Amino acid sequence: MHSFKATILKFASKGEKTGWTYVLIPSDIIKKLSLKNKIGFRIKGLIDDVKFEKLSTYPIGDGEFIIAINGAMRKKLGKKEGASVAIKFEMDNSKALQSKELLKCLKEDPLAMEKFKTLTQSHQNYHHNYINTAKGADTKAGRIINVLNALHKGMDFGEMIRSAKKERANA
Repeated sequence: MHSFKATILKFASKGEKTGWTYVLIPSDIIKKLSLKNKIGFRIKGLIDDVKFEKLSTYPIGDGEFIIAINGAMRKKLGKKEGASVAIKFEMDNSKALQSKELLKCLKEDPLAMEKFKTLTQSHQNYHHNYINTAKGADTKAGRIINVLNALHKGMDFGEMIRSAKKERANA
């Protein structure tokens, strides 16, 4: 298990990651992981005393990776930007949870399915997670519609989220 202490940071401006709260994984730990490629990977472990699993890491260039700390996690931790956290983690090779509802809808929409299959596994997982984290049936249905529409428009996950945010702001 790898461990380190870090300060919670926030991207002021970083493309699709603008506004994200995160911690930087130290480069010496990245070197120990002996990654075969420069794409993200999933981890499990603890941030302070809060357990997590299937948490994605994200490459940010120059061989550096971050762990995004979303609002729900910050709330559990009781911490925000500038706070210090202790992280212990190991690689999580378990399969990501897939949304049965999304898969069913994709089977009924061959064009969306074709575009979905062109996405990397991690980007497919973003869509599954987006739907799986919906709290109610109406929210889940709305998110599935967002995904299908985004696939038809050729949008990636980040573009879909920004577009939906913009639509809500204009409503």
